[in-house]
Amino acid sequence: MLNKVHLSLPLEEPVVIFTLVLLIILVVPIILGRFRIPGIVGLIVAGVILGPNGFHILSRDASIELFGTVGLLYIMFQAGLEIDMIDFKKYKVRSLVFGTLTFMIPMVIGTLTFLYLHGYDIKPAILLASMFAPHTLLAYPIISRLGLSKNEAVTLTIGGTLITDTAVLFVLAVIINSTHGSTSVGFWVWMVAQMAIFVAVVLWLFPKIAKYMFKQLESEKGAQYIFVLTVVFAAAFLSEVAGMEAIIGAFLAGLALNPLIPHASALMNRVEFVGNNIFIPFFLISTGMLVDLKVLFTDTNAILIAVTIIILAPLAKYAAAYVTQKLFKFSVLQRNLIFGLSSAHAAATLAVVLAGFDIGLLGESALNGAVVLILVSSMVSSFSTEKVGRKLAILESRRKPDISEKPDRILVPIGNPQTIESLIDLSVMLKNPSHREPIYPLAVVIDNEHAEEEIYKKNKMLQEAIKHASASDNDVNLVSKIDVNVSSGILRAIKELMITEVVLGWNAKITTRDRIFGTVLDNLLDNTEQMILVCKIIQPLNTTGRLIVVVPTNAELERGFMRWIRSVKLLSTQLGAPIVFRGRRRTLNKLKSVIADSKPTVEAEYAPYNNLNEFATTKSDLQNDDMVIVISARKRTVSYNSNMDYVPRVLSRNYKNNSFIVIYPEQYPVYQNVPIKPASYSGNEGEDV
Repeated sequence: MLNKVHLSLPLEEPVVIFTLVLLIILVVPIILGRFRIPGIVGLIVAGVILGPNGFHILSRDASIELFGTVGLLYIMFQAGLEIDMIDFKKYKVRSLVFGTLTFMIPMVIGTLTFLYLHGYDIKPAILLASMFAPHTLLAYPIISRLGLSKNEAVTLTIGGTLITDTAVLFVLAVIINSTHGSTSVGFWVWMVAQMAIFVAVVLWLFPKIAKYMFKQLESEKGAQYIFVLTVVFAAAFLSEVAGMEAIIGAFLAGLALNPLIPHASALMNRVEFVGNNIFIPFFLISTGMLVDLKVLFTDTNAILIAVTIIILAPLAKYAAAYVTQKLFKFSVLQRNLIFGLSSAHAAATLAVVLAGFDIGLLGESALNGAVVLILVSSMVSSFSTEKVGRKLAILESRRKPDISEKPDRILVPIGNPQTIESLIDLSVMLKNPSHREPIYPLAVVIDNEHAEEEIYKKNKMLQEAIKHASASDNDVNLVSKIDVNVSSGILRAIKELMITEVVLGWNAKITTRDRIFGTVLDNLLDNTEQMILVCKIIQPLNTTGRLIVVVPTNAELERGFMRWIRSVKLLSTQLGAPIVFRGRRRTLNKLKSVIADSKPTVEAEYAPYNNLNEFATTKSDLQNDDMVIVISARKRTVSYNSNMDYVPRVLSRNYKNNSFIVIYPEQYPVYQNVPIKPASYSGNEGEDV
C-alpha cells in the first residue's frame, strides 16, 4: 500500500521541497525578466517570502544550507575558472591596488563610524566595519552571460575580491584569537605558515594531479566533472583547515584548474550549466531565508545599525571604485561596473558577523542589520551590474576589431572514428567565439555499389561527433558526400559550404597509389585557397603545456598571415598555454609587433630558429605536454621551401610523444592569375624554416 504524503508547514517532504525550489528557480527569473529585473533579486526575495522569517513554507534546514554552501563555493570557483589568466597576470598590480582600496576605505569609514557615532568598543567596531569591506560576486553570472568576463574592469574586480576577502578574514582571525588571549609570535608564524602551505598545495600540487587525472579520464566525461567538484571542495576544506574561509579555497581551485579547462570545452559547459541552474540559485534562495524584516519594525538599535550599514557600505565601495577609475583612467561605465560587482555583500560578511555573534562581541541587532545589508546590497549589485553591463556589452560589440574578413566555417573530414572527438574539440577552440557558425563534420563515400551502405555507417559514426560537440554547446551540421574519391568530395563540400578552414587528421601511411596520384592533402593544397590544418593529437588538448610554433621566413608576406596568427592565439587562449615562436629574427620581429597589437592577449616568447635541420634533430627543450605547430606553405608561394614537404613525416617520426599541427595558410584563389614572387632568401638550402 502506498504511503500517504502529509503536507504541513514548514514542508518536510524532501520531494515536495525540491520540487518547490526547482519551480522557484524556473518561474521567478522568467517572470521578473519581463520587467527587466535581474533574476538574482527575485530568487533572494523568494527566499525572504518562503523562509522562516516570511510565511515559513520552507525551513533553512541542513539540506538548504548544504546546497547553499555548494552554490556559494561554485560562484567563487567559476570566477576563478573563467578569469583570463593572461590579463590577470598583466593587471595583478591593479588588482592589488583595487583590493587594498576596497578593503581600507570601508574599514576606516566603518570603524570610525561605529567607534564614535554608535559608541562601540574598538574590537566590535572593527568587526562591524569588516562587514563593509568584503564582497561576494553575486552578479558575476550576469557578467558571464553578457560576455564581459574578460573585460579589464571585471578582471581587476575579481582579483580585488581575493585580496579584500582574504584581508577581512585575516582581521577576523586576529580578533577572534586576541579575544581568546592568543596573540603570541608563535600564533602569527603558525598562521602565515598554514596559509603559505595551503596556497602552495592548491596552486602547485592540485594542477599536477589534475593534469594526470585528465589524461587518465580522457574518455570518461562524467568522471572528469566529478573530479573537478572533488578538487573544489578539497580546496575549500583545506582553506578552512588553514584558518581561512572556504570561499578562498574555491576561488584558488578555479585559478588552479583554469589552464586545464578550456572555455569552449564540454567540461566547462557542464560546470557552468550545473552551477548556474542548480547550485547558485539554491545559494541565493538560502541567503534570502536569513532576512527577518520584522526586526526592522521592533528593534530600534537594529534599525539604526541597518540604516548606517545600508548608507555607508555602498558609499565606501563607490569611493573605492571612483579612486580606482581615476588612478587607471577607466571609463565611467567601467567604474560603475566595478562598483556593481563589488557592492554585493554575502559570504564573508556573514562569516564575520556570525563569528562575532558566536564569541559575544556582536549582538542580535548587528546580525539582523548585516542580513538586511545582504538583501539590499544584492539588489543594488544586481540592478547596477545588469544596467551597466548591457551598455558596456553594446559598446564593446561596436568597438570589437574585425579580426577576420568572414566568419569561421570549419570543415572536419572524418575517416578514423578514434580521432573524431579530438578533431571536433580542436575545431571548437579554433572557431571565432564572436560567430555562431556550426562545425561541419564530413563523411565522404566512394561512388560504387556499396555507397548507400557506407553512408549509413559513416552517418552513424558521425553521430558521436554531433553528440560530443553538443556537450560543449556548439552547433554541428553533419555533411555526407558521394564522389569518385575522397579529395573530390572534400573539395565539393568546401565550395558548397563556403568553408574557410579544413581540419584534417594525419595519416602517416603513404601507399603506392598515393605516390603516383598524390595524397588527399596534396590534392587539397593544389586546388584550394582555404587554410588547412593537418593534426595529430596525442595528448588530451586540455593538458597542453606550451604551443611551440615554428614560423618560416617570409611568412608575414602571405595572404593568410593574420588568419593563422588569430587561430594560434585563440588556441592559446582556450588552452591557457603560452606560445613559443621559433623562426628567423626578422620574422620574429614582425611577429612581436603583430602579436602585441592584436587581440586576444597571449603570453608569448620568441626564440631564434635557424633551419629545418635544427627543428628535425633538436628536442632537448621539448616536453611531452608541448604541442608543436609548424606553419608550412604551398608550393610556389613566397614562404615555401622544398624541405617543408618532409615536415609532417619529421614530426610523426621524431616527435612521437607530442601532438602536432601543420598549418597551410590561406592563399589567393587558385583560379586567379596572381603573380607570385619567387622565394627570396640567402644562405644554404633549408634555412628558410
